[in-house]
Amino acid sequence: MDFAPDAATRKRVEQLSQLGRAQIRPLGLEADRLGRPTPPDHPFFDLLIQLGQGRTRWSEESEAKSRDASRSRGGSSLVTLCLAEELSYWDRGVAVSFPGPGLAEPSILSMGTPDQKRRFLGPFVEPDRPRWGSFAMTEPGAGSDVAGIEASARKDGRHWVLNGAKSFAANASRADWIVVFATVDRSLGREGHRAFVVERGAPGLGNFAIERKMGLKAYESTSFTLEDCRLPGENLLGGEEHYARRAGFRGAMKSFNATRPMVAAMAVGIGRAAFDEARVFAREHGRLADARVRDRLERIRRRLRAARLLCWRAAWLADRAQPNILEASMAKAVAPEVALEAACLGMEILGEVGARGDHLIEKLFRDVKAMDIVEGTGQIQRIIMARRLVKLPSERG
Repeated sequence: MDFAPDAATRKRVEQLSQLGRAQIRPLGLEADRLGRPTPPDHPFFDLLIQLGQGRTRWSEESEAKSRDASRSRGGSSLVTLCLAEELSYWDRGVAVSFPGPGLAEPSILSMGTPDQKRRFLGPFVEPDRPRWGSFAMTEPGAGSDVAGIEASARKDGRHWVLNGAKSFAANASRADWIVVFATVDRSLGREGHRAFVVERGAPGLGNFAIERKMGLKAYESTSFTLEDCRLPGENLLGGEEHYARRAGFRGAMKSFNATRPMVAAMAVGIGRAAFDEARVFAREHGRLADARVRDRLERIRRRLRAARLLCWRAAWLADRAQPNILEASMAKAVAPEVALEAACLGMEILGEVGARGDHLIEKLFRDVKAMDIVEGTGQIQRIIMARRLVKLPSERG
């Protein structure tokens, strides 16, 4: 088992580091100061497209040949984690605002038909402009308990009609399309779940509102509504036969098992940034003479490295199509906790400087809390791990 990034990945990480120092962190600080997301027409996004960012892992070759073809294009989960960690080191809010299919991509890759992958991911292979995809599961009344979603889907001839409300969907108002989960019958629980691709301009899709957040202000967290939103049958992700295999909720969970390690790796990136800034401040202000400060810094460095290995283990299993639900939950439960500890220590070391609101650690302190919430809270991850430990059945079906 070898987690070491190859030479090509290390080169990409170094390139992102240079971009992060020159543009990503300054852009994140600017968005935080202004209190709003980076506009979609910002020149930074055009630059990213020129640099080859904003692309999908899918390709015609990977579809026609094998899953290994996508790995040769740098699309493995382990590679993605390395890049996500480095981007989040410089600014996680800016990282999430990057053009690309985003968190919706795993759903389309795991559930979509070949034609759907071609239709929705094809434009991201060689994008002609900044493009975004979005993923919408969370609702005002259903967050970590995704089995409780209330957005409804009704079959009407060859079409589907969606009604409901979604919230905290990243980049939704600027996206070409949004992967939306809805239910055909709430009494069926998870078995009633269906996933749809709702394209920009679909009738009934609207009321977009960008949420105000205490941190991660560089990207938009969007709420929107679906009011008799009418979709063609071919926008049902996976097609009817996919759900005949009772795969709706499992498709969502498979997506989470791919994205949770990525979110955990992002937390590691934020934690590294807080650790580095705290160490620099402590050195410049003579705090390293205190053995307790040195001990706590060393503890955080150890824990960050351990959290990274948990992320890499979950990604390593995903790349080999092996079950990783336990490992994904372990990574997601541990990494944000360590990152928060790093930010808290940084604030303690800053002392009254941290209360001024003009130091990077203070921003990281506000940014990091979201990492424990998104993609399933730490409490939910602990429930998943405990159920695996004592072999309890799943929650309500």
